[in-house]
Amino acid sequence: MAEKPKKPSKLRARLPRGLADRGPAEIAATRAMVEKIREVYERYGFEPVETPAFEYTDALGKFLPDQDRPNEGVFSLQDDDEQWISLRYDLTAPLARYVAENFDALPKPYRSYRFGWVFRNEKPGPGRFRQFMQFDADTVGAPTAAADAEMCMMAADTMEALGIPRGSYVVKVNNRKIFDGIIDSIAGDSSPMRRLIILRAIDKADKFPPNEIRKLLGQGRLDESGDFTAGALLDPDQIERIMRLLAPAWPIERLVSFHSRHFSRFHTARKYAHFLMEFFGIRSFSPLLLGALDEIEQLHQLFRQAGYDEDRIRIDPSVVRGLEYYTGPVYEVELLLDTKDEKGRPVRFGSVGGGGRYDGLVSRFRGEPVPATGFSIGVSRLQAALTLIGQLDNKPQPGPVVVTVFGGDIAGYQKMVATLRSAGIRAELYLGNPKHSLGQQMKYADKRNSPCAVIQGSDEKQQGIVQIKDLILGAELASLEKDRDEYLKKQAEAQFSCKEDELVAKVQELLQRRGVSWN
Repeated sequence: MAEKPKKPSKLRARLPRGLADRGPAEIAATRAMVEKIREVYERYGFEPVETPAFEYTDALGKFLPDQDRPNEGVFSLQDDDEQWISLRYDLTAPLARYVAENFDALPKPYRSYRFGWVFRNEKPGPGRFRQFMQFDADTVGAPTAAADAEMCMMAADTMEALGIPRGSYVVKVNNRKIFDGIIDSIAGDSSPMRRLIILRAIDKADKFPPNEIRKLLGQGRLDESGDFTAGALLDPDQIERIMRLLAPAWPIERLVSFHSRHFSRFHTARKYAHFLMEFFGIRSFSPLLLGALDEIEQLHQLFRQAGYDEDRIRIDPSVVRGLEYYTGPVYEVELLLDTKDEKGRPVRFGSVGGGGRYDGLVSRFRGEPVPATGFSIGVSRLQAALTLIGQLDNKPQPGPVVVTVFGGDIAGYQKMVATLRSAGIRAELYLGNPKHSLGQQMKYADKRNSPCAVIQGSDEKQQGIVQIKDLILGAELASLEKDRDEYLKKQAEAQFSCKEDELVAKVQELLQRRGVSWN
């Protein structure tokens, strides 16, 4: 007996972890937000450039954890000539490659902006995705503190252009050389990887309590899921001295304010460096600390001379940034808003962007010093924050005008659609089953969030007229059923007829009356 053929198995539709689908409303909100950021960046004189999502892995730099098979932290594969290529994990490393490859043709300093998706091969979690959007601006070839100060000013201006008022955000500035100098003095001449582990531990101070940070500085940390993060293997004394960097009252607070009554106590950055050495128990003087303090003092003066007070930009010792390639000033934009998520729980958004000076990235390709600094906005994270505080509309945009269909001959209906589109009106022909009833086509128009529908049956066609159904007003009628007079009045307004050659004008009037715009 022949075997009964097996029923083909149905493929299960599923989304990979750490990724998200996006609908029209969210995409439209992103577009509006990106346009506001772009306007600010271009006002500062930056011009657009695009780089591809894939780069040769070696172009992404020594910052990858495994050069032999670099599939940790980034998504990598081998192409047909067995070279490793990787999806970009940020927009900075690809820019460094682009500038190096086109160095002679580009003006220096070179000022550009880019936005697009970046990819991280990391464990996903709440608010942590493997694909997210960034919007960067960078200046390559400018060695002075003025270039760093400009990035911070532009970050502040961008927040306000997006509707975030002063007092609800702050741009925090620090210098990685301070941390590098203190860490090296405490932990000894640490390897780049060990220093990176320490910096990343400190960078998590806003997410983990102090005891968890101590674990990351010591033997390592086991999280709730059972995943283990290797630690920096510092001894207890070293850990406690490093933890002073996170103390709210550590001496740099006197430098943070930059008020003369505080800083005049030290007179010079050199004296302040000695004070830091005493506080952290550092025996040998580090020129790195002195240089960093000089740079911070320059930045402070530039901010204040340009009119950016501490309610917008301030020096903050907690900023370190987790990437290894930063070489000097670093900065972050923090939202100070307390809001609630969809379940009513309090949420503090924290950092929504950051950047810093990275003088070594382009130099790797050129073999000569090439200074660079840049700033990046986490578009996806900032969009979530703006939506919650009501500064970004995530409501569905109006759909197109729907021209309904009766019978098999659709040439006349297609002409109507073409006429509406020629007038700049978004319109579509109902392309479902032409035998569908008018009610079924109206349900489709409702799901499309259409402002109105155009109807022409055989009787209307003979008379040379069309019916226009106001779907926005129609949705309001449900709440007016108890007020019969008002209901009947509006019901008459909700559907009206006009001549075929008046179609465009009447639809435009309806759209204007209902405040419908697709811009």
